[in-house]
Amino acid sequence: MGFNRPSKIQENALPMMLAEPPQNLIAQSQSGTGKTAAFVLAMLSRVEPANRYPQCLCLSPTYELALQTGKVIEQMGKFHPELKLAYAVRGNKLERGQKISEQIVIGTPGTVLDWCSKLKFIDPKKIKVFVLDEADVMIATQGHQDQSIRIQRMLPKNCQMLLFSATFEDSVWQFAQKVVPDPNVIKLKREEETLDTIKQYYVLCNNRDEKFQALCNLYGAITIAQAMIFCHTRKTASWLAAELSKEGHQVALLSGEMMVEQRAAVIERFREGKEKVLVTTNVCARGIDVEQVSVVINFDLPVDKDGNPDNETYLHRIGRTGRFGKRGLAVNMVDSKHSMNILNKIQEHFNKKIERLDTDDLDEIEKIAN
Repeated sequence: MGFNRPSKIQENALPMMLAEPPQNLIAQSQSGTGKTAAFVLAMLSRVEPANRYPQCLCLSPTYELALQTGKVIEQMGKFHPELKLAYAVRGNKLERGQKISEQIVIGTPGTVLDWCSKLKFIDPKKIKVFVLDEADVMIATQGHQDQSIRIQRMLPKNCQMLLFSATFEDSVWQFAQKVVPDPNVIKLKREEETLDTIKQYYVLCNNRDEKFQALCNLYGAITIAQAMIFCHTRKTASWLAAELSKEGHQVALLSGEMMVEQRAAVIERFREGKEKVLVTTNVCARGIDVEQVSVVINFDLPVDKDGNPDNETYLHRIGRTGRFGKRGLAVNMVDSKHSMNILNKIQEHFNKKIERLDTDDLDEIEKIAN
């Protein structure tokens, strides 16, 4: 799979996760640090493929992430042909009363809870490993928090509990301690490191059309690999995708109102390089790993619902580039005093200078592209 040596989280977490008797773990690690491979290894090492019932359970905050983790399980488990995987996600309808024979179940909290309690597809007492991925995103969703806790309560005392989260605010921490008894704790600060491999710039524009012009100028220099462009609203995203298509660019659009299957298909195409540019709203700032993304553009700067800078989302967005220590490029479009103000606050928060870029100066663009 291209792993030559363990990443920091793998090096720290694997000995604990694979130890006998099994140990519980709460770990902080950004996506892109190889944590999926780590907990997948833990699940695979505990599974008895000969037993045809669920033994490992992994909760993901979204359908996309569940699919992505599933891919890793299939890749790492491919020499166990009898090992099967079930997705407990909305829309995966099974006959009432049947028991499922897949050894690993991965899904979203609501559906998993139904499968364990109401529909009885899964016997929770037989689960050996319980993984909660992206716990911070999970508990930001209404209901996910208590669904997860209710699932955890059905599991046997000796079930191994592994929880991963990119951040540990108090709310996440309290949740983690409810769900994971006597845990080992690993905290890795990666924010600053993430930003070390990403060059950040901003471009001054007066309005949306100038932003678009700047984007087209950049684009000439940027076709080096793939780009993700983040917009604040669905409306801006679809406008931008349409404008870029008119200019003859291969563009994919991803936004919240799309059906789950549609979203998965768009990401798949982007991953295969069928489109070079992915225009999206916040929905996708997290968890989407596309190795070839070398440029992230914030067409709109990330703000929370009160219009304050959303540092967390900023980090997640620009963290889509520079994966696994590769070099990356982030460009922020600034079109008002207000957004300059937001940029300055983001700059202060991460204590990293964001340089100004003149997109009319082709030499300058060439320089950053190299």
